[in-house]
Amino acid sequence: MSVVLAAASTPGVATQITGSALIGLREGLETGIVVTILVAFLVKSNRRDALRWVWTGVIAAVAMVIGVFAVIHWGTSTVTGLTAEIVAGVASLVAVAIVTTMVLWMRRAAATISGTLRSGLARALDLGPAALVSLSFLAVGREGIETALLMVGYAENAAGSPWPLVGLLVGIAIAAALTVALYAGAIRIDLARFFRWTGVALIAVAAGILGYGVRALQIGGIVPGGDAVAFDLGSWWDASSWYGTLVAGVLNLRPDPTVLQLAAWATYLVVVLTLFLRPTPVPTAPSGSPAPVAS
Repeated sequence: MSVVLAAASTPGVATQITGSALIGLREGLETGIVVTILVAFLVKSNRRDALRWVWTGVIAAVAMVIGVFAVIHWGTSTVTGLTAEIVAGVASLVAVAIVTTMVLWMRRAAATISGTLRSGLARALDLGPAALVSLSFLAVGREGIETALLMVGYAENAAGSPWPLVGLLVGIAIAAALTVALYAGAIRIDLARFFRWTGVALIAVAAGILGYGVRALQIGGIVPGGDAVAFDLGSWWDASSWYGTLVAGVLNLRPDPTVLQLAAWATYLVVVLTLFLRPTPVPTAPSGSPAPVAS
């Protein structure tokens, strides 16, 4: 990453912690709910003996996610100059693509994820330990990869600062506490509403990472239009103020975006938010068939 871009866009400490804590809370609670469903099913089924295989898959998934983050972050931090801009830009675009897919998938799957996991676990119990490990590994790993990709975008934008990692750990710690409270029945959360609004927040974060990636590729000479600035608010926009660091840290927005960067950011927000917030269609029974009964 170039010194110019890093110096111009590095957000404040509080904002770096807040933005990454949101990621840690959302993704950590998603993961915690998945683990809770698996554990609760085994406990209620009197199959505590299978818990060790589920935890083996969970631990393996966490290790895999840490490895993915480390490899990507190492790869983007060991190159310099224009090459670093190109690598960071490509990594950001890939992250946005995968995160968008996962957020839209969760929109459709949130209502049925509990039943899907239970039925999958019931089949895995018949197949043996390998199936149990694989099921928990894939269920947790899917959420973890999304977290790793989002955090790579944050780490790149923070120019090597450790605070995004601190924020991530804070968010995960809060998510872990909420998960334990949920499992113990101490609190109840409207999960549909929680995932809806945190999904909106993550889409806003992803839009910023997309804009950052476009700008990085423009600086690297891969994408044209780097000199075509849409507007420049730098004369009155205080990048070091609370609002400046908030916008830069959470939304990855700059006071002097290029035309293409601004267009990519706005288009992504409009299209993905429309897809995410549109009503989920209710399946209808074929003509002459009885309507499906909710389980």
